Amino acid sequence: MRLAAVGSNCIDYYNNIDGGKAFPGGGPVNMAVYTLRLGGEAAYIGPVGDDVYGQIMIETIKAKGVDTSHLRVEKGKTAVTQVELIDGERVFGDYDEGVLEKYKLTDEDIDYIKNFDVVICDVWGKVEGQFKELKEKGIVTAFDCATSPDSEESVKAIPYTDYLFYSVDTGDTKEVREQMERIQKQGPKLVICMMGEEGSLCYDGERYHRFGIVPCDHLVDSMGAGDSYIAGFLTGIVDGLSIEGAMEKGAANATETLKYFGAW
Repeated sequence: MRLAAVGSNCIDYYNNIDGGKAFPGGGPVNMAVYTLRLGGEAAYIGPVGDDVYGQIMIETIKAKGVDTSHLRVEKGKTAVTQVELIDGERVFGDYDEGVLEKYKLTDEDIDYIKNFDVVICDVWGKVEGQFKELKEKGIVTAFDCATSPDSEESVKAIPYTDYLFYSVDTGDTKEVREQMERIQKQGPKLVICMMGEEGSLCYDGERYHRFGIVPCDHLVDSMGAGDSYIAGFLTGIVDGLSIEGAMEKGAANATETLKYFGAW
């Protein structure tokens, strides 16, 4: 698969690790890296600031093999999320979106994205309003709503999204299935709900598909697990796997990420 990962990137700054430690990430960036791990190709299209964190982001994802030819360096700050580890759990603090605040794809960016199998953005990526244009140009689209499929950003993207992802912590309930059906009727080919330890659920407009998890023999950190699932699922779909096969590929990719600290 050739993945165009668009929009948000973020430095996760852990205040209480070694006096402060910065980890590059953000949903689309993570998905690009995980696609490469699966043997695919990926580009990241988005903005970083002209600060130290921006340089860290560029150098780190380049080293992973991500195409950064359409990454933009803008005057200002790179997006940063403050994180603390408390009893092994991540507690998220302030978020400064920096130069991401006013980001938009250019015509040149969109022409470039047309060369890829799928374009993925998330709810923080600032380009949901351009999904209609992407779709009209024949680009296969995917969107990660995180936990907010009813947010303003998600609502804008959903009608023009082929593969719609979101997460819940309630498991497979009647309410979740009704929500998936409402979303699917608005446009997506597939709606995929990620349910953590309960696996995932996919609705194709006619029936539900369910897959559990691939057991992890050494759980270290869940950071990036959802992004890994999305990269695996999309790779499976592009490679011609069945829905269940794509769900299994996503679950297996997520399990790999659980085995180490940080997203990648």
